[in-house]
Amino acid sequence: MFKKLKEKLKFFGKKVDEEAAKSIEDEKTGENGEVSRTSEIVSPTGDEKEKSAKNKIRLKEKLSALILEREIVIDEGKLEGILFELETILLESDVAFDVVEEISSKLKERLVGRRKKIGEKISDIVLGELKIILKEILDINRFNFDEFVQTRLNEKKPLNIIFVGVNGTGKTTTIAKFAKRLMDNGYSVVMAAGDTFRAGAIEQLEEHASRLNVRLIKHKPGADPAAVIYDAVKHAEAKGIDIVLSDTAGRMHTKKNLIDQLGKIKRVTKPDLTIFVDESLAGNDAVERARMFNEAVGIDGSVLTKLDADPKGGTAISISYITGKPVLFVGTGQEYGDLVKFNSQWLIERIFD
Repeated sequence: MFKKLKEKLKFFGKKVDEEAAKSIEDEKTGENGEVSRTSEIVSPTGDEKEKSAKNKIRLKEKLSALILEREIVIDEGKLEGILFELETILLESDVAFDVVEEISSKLKERLVGRRKKIGEKISDIVLGELKIILKEILDINRFNFDEFVQTRLNEKKPLNIIFVGVNGTGKTTTIAKFAKRLMDNGYSVVMAAGDTFRAGAIEQLEEHASRLNVRLIKHKPGADPAAVIYDAVKHAEAKGIDIVLSDTAGRMHTKKNLIDQLGKIKRVTKPDLTIFVDESLAGNDAVERARMFNEAVGIDGSVLTKLDADPKGGTAISISYITGKPVLFVGTGQEYGDLVKFNSQWLIERIFD
């Protein structure tokens, strides 16, 4: 998993250390291996005098750190080439451009002017800080799904969860996985076939419901999905069922109709959670879809399917940053038990170990 990103970061670290060593040697002797000299004397202007004075101060600070404290100051010049290489690696690993810019900006802010011990690898410093920044992005607005369910059910019943996303990304199977997980934790569940548009969507969810022995609330194809989900909520209230899990349509080619429909569902059924589902393999396409759904109807978190088949690993980072909402679970296979609670440290270890 994430093999390509791992290999690139390993090569990047080695290259950074080689360039850092060369840069330090250049500072001592000049770029051509000699002490740099000017060929003629020119009277400096006021700006040049000021710049020269600042350079002397910076040089004095660097020499003081080097001689007295055996440390080297990381300056912006050394960092620019490093950041360019890192940005390229992240972009090639499906990390969105906006996210790469943010990561690069934070690294520069935290590393310029920082001191490193002689012998300490600059790659270790850069990659160490990168891990911290990625964890901050992945943990934004994080909440524990299981604790949320338990707390909310103490306040009201049923809990209404709707799932949004485009067709073909594993949304229906993900709903079935949630049903299995919740029932294993002792909750009662009913499903709602709110995707009344796609041919076969109702039958697909019905098959999962049958296998799991879960009641499915459905209407005829083409029916109002808000009415289907509303009926499922009322059924759960009448029967004392804990949780309603609702499928919705994902018609990207009729975007306005889709958004209007989802808006109506949210107004009529007042969901407690809106969860976005997409494939980790979809990369930046998944990121753009997450952005669209979040801006249009608002999401509370995401589920990424097929993470086990993703060689890059950047989608989770991008979606967390773009939506400002956490990845809650990841799909790691086709079985009902293949739904794993997302852990940022787990992902970072997979990338860097």
